[in-house]
Amino acid sequence: MVLKYLVTGASGQLGAKVIEALLKTEAPRQIGGLVRRDEAAATLEAKGIEVQVASYTDPEALKAAFEGVERLLLVSSSEVGQRAEQHRNVISAAKAAGVNFVAYTSILGAKTSPLTVLPGEHVATEDALAASGLRYAVLRNGWYTENYVMGAGAAVAHGALIGAAGEGRISSASRQDYAEAAAAVLSGDLPESGTVYELAGDGSYNLTEFAAAISDLTGKQVPYVDMSADAYAAALVGAGLPEPVAQMLADSDRGASEGGLFSEDRTLSRLIGRPTTPWRETLKAGLA
Repeated sequence: MVLKYLVTGASGQLGAKVIEALLKTEAPRQIGGLVRRDEAAATLEAKGIEVQVASYTDPEALKAAFEGVERLLLVSSSEVGQRAEQHRNVISAAKAAGVNFVAYTSILGAKTSPLTVLPGEHVATEDALAASGLRYAVLRNGWYTENYVMGAGAAVAHGALIGAAGEGRISSASRQDYAEAAAAVLSGDLPESGTVYELAGDGSYNLTEFAAAISDLTGKQVPYVDMSADAYAAALVGAGLPEPVAQMLADSDRGASEGGLFSEDRTLSRLIGRPTTPWRETLKAGLA
């Protein structure tokens, strides 16, 4: 098997969109997807994509999956707390298989971020890539607008949007925007090894403005209620979220209050060749 591109997490929300973006310019036979379970393969195979099945926890299976791959997109694992080790497995397997280039989806401002839960494992992965000897680039993705949109329905139902971001501004972009950027880096002229892309939306908002937009779009009054990170995490757990997820979201809001999700960098829109998707447009689609 010889593949020009392989995208990990290919059945996930970001990975699937990266593959769709690649298919706009690349032949299906040049694109591979890595999934964890056999049942996730069918949708990709129907598009002519070569599918490999391997877990981030299985180094030997990863090495076999990466044989003949030129360019690899490592989409970060969703398993917070286990990601650094999982990513090291991927990097080691990529090196052993002779992969020429690895791009990794990190987090905005990883090494200087005021967020405390998310950046650590991303920094560890960036450091592992730097030490690997592989040619690589880092895609430091900012916040997905969908992260807040997914709570908009509940905010309407309960008559308030809750959070812990204060007046911190959030420069989010749609998942589609970040996927197109990843595809552009993967398929374009390879950047100098170690290149870091800080990626964020062209516009920004605070949660008071986000709540006002929910009110405007639904015709229902939805104020923003700010609270401490601890109180917000407790509220999320009370709503049924697993505690690690609740803690991560609460810490992200706290970090946002300190500027951790804000950026005026326009690298994302330059990579995708268009303005990033307006946050209000993503919100409107989500509410519909």
